[in-house]
Amino acid sequence: MSNAKKRAGGRRIAALLCAGMLAFGLSAGCGKGDALHVPQIMSKQVLKVDGESYSLAEAKVYLVNYQNLYGTVAGVNLWQQESQQEMLEDYIKNLTMAQLTKILSMDSLAKSRKIDLEEEELAGVDKAAKAYFESLSEAELAYLEVSQTDIQRLYKDYALAQKLYKSLTVGVNSEVSDDEARIMDAMQIVVSDAKTAREVKKALKNGGDFSTLASSYNEADEVKIQFGRGVLPQEVEKAAFALDNGTATSSIKTDRGYYFIYCVNKFNEELTDANKVKIVQKREKAAFGDVYDAYIRTISRKMYQNTWNDLQAKRSKDLTTDSFFAVYEEYCGELF
Repeated sequence: MSNAKKRAGGRRIAALLCAGMLAFGLSAGCGKGDALHVPQIMSKQVLKVDGESYSLAEAKVYLVNYQNLYGTVAGVNLWQQESQQEMLEDYIKNLTMAQLTKILSMDSLAKSRKIDLEEEELAGVDKAAKAYFESLSEAELAYLEVSQTDIQRLYKDYALAQKLYKSLTVGVNSEVSDDEARIMDAMQIVVSDAKTAREVKKALKNGGDFSTLASSYNEADEVKIQFGRGVLPQEVEKAAFALDNGTATSSIKTDRGYYFIYCVNKFNEELTDANKVKIVQKREKAAFGDVYDAYIRTISRKMYQNTWNDLQAKRSKDLTTDSFFAVYEEYCGELF
């Protein structure tokens, strides 16, 4: 397969996962409650961050859950797309390692700031670990080779990372005005040259139907659009946000061409409310990122690439677990 086709396939997989889409030793011969035997796989580290590490077995908990969570999107079984299987497996493995690296890095930062879990939070982690471990089938236990203690550790790490995030974002301004978050329903006509723009302008002035003209002239991918601030060129945004329902702008010249905007609904209340949440989340990520990005430059991180590369992600009808994060939310979601 050519590199261009691989990149295109990778973008397709990523898009499907986003459309669909902010863990923790037991041998095959042991029962669920037997933790006396520590399997050889536990000695295989895949990641170390600032002195703390994850084993291959622990990493597979995330891996299998991600495989099953993202294996089917919008009714499409991505694992059945033979041409995409290799790229999808690489995507899931990279996602797993990136998540585990971030969790250990965040936990290191939490400890440096004297942040730890309290008794109630630890109790929630224990309940979640017990519930998730008991949900695993014998086949899943045989493949994962983790004990309830391992699941408990993974949940504890995940919870500490969430607690750190909350501590770093608690002071973020959560007030967002309607005007800042406003989402507008509209139609657009975008043309690339001045001559065509003059034709459209004249037709609209003479009473031409915007939708009909758009079907003939629009060079953009879509006619119907929904947008908020920071999406369209600044001069287009300014003119569009001054419109009332049922009115249109004249020709607006930009570096990208000539725009005409027709306002269908100047204030989509439902989408505006949803955008307020996104704006606050963006502020939180920025506040967290300022501290986190500076900290990770000061700590050591090592991935045991050969061990991780040797793992062949096992997709089987017997490995169906996908509830790791859902169980966490059930028992710990309200604590952080």
